[in-house]
Amino acid sequence: MLIKVVNPNTTWSMTATIEQCARAVAGPGTLVEAVSPTMGPASIESHVDEALSVPGILEQITLGEQQGVDGYVIACFGDPGLDAAREAATGPVVGIAEAAMHAASFLGRGFSVVTTLGRTTGRAWDLAEHYGFARQCRGVHACEIPVLELETDPDARKIITEACRDAALQDGSDAIVLGCAGMADLCEHISSEIGMPVVDGVAAATLFVQSLVTMGLRTGKTGEFARPLPKQYSGLLSAFGARE
Repeated sequence: MLIKVVNPNTTWSMTATIEQCARAVAGPGTLVEAVSPTMGPASIESHVDEALSVPGILEQITLGEQQGVDGYVIACFGDPGLDAAREAATGPVVGIAEAAMHAASFLGRGFSVVTTLGRTTGRAWDLAEHYGFARQCRGVHACEIPVLELETDPDARKIITEACRDAALQDGSDAIVLGCAGMADLCEHISSEIGMPVVDGVAAATLFVQSLVTMGLRTGKTGEFARPLPKQYSGLLSAFGARE
């Protein structure tokens, strides 16, 4: 089984960390390849960033279809382009916010999300409602560390850990969801420090995709997620046109 993990930003050092975290949970016989697109933002921290990341995501899905990929993970907590990727892919596609919230819902009556910048908290709330977890999501909190500084700020681990501790106490939550793929490698450390379950969406999504493929399940193609109708695209998007 081959799972392709698409980090929608173009920062390859972050992609390497994401790949390590995904491979750490993959079962025997499952190969994991993490990639960044050739086009898109260096980090995703706004609605504009999300929108401009989608062509790069679809580029990688198209390549994955040619390579025989069995399933895909979208490794950004905004789950950008998820519906479009499901149209374009043969196998299942899972977003890390979607996967993390599902996993956290198994662990108690409520969870808190700890993300990067305050301006992204609205998106997390929207996704919780969209996925049916508005009741279980007790709070969304920002540690105010930009995505790229997760790799460079020497105090990032401490700040995020304390933000998780404070969120759990404030919300009375049973679990923490890490709201950025760039936090994936902090999961075990934070859990041991605060003494409660901490869910990394990269690991959760990888395992959900692996399970769906193992069960022989894929996105239904008879309705909304059928392949898009072939047509011409213009300008920078011309390569996406006239699909068979």
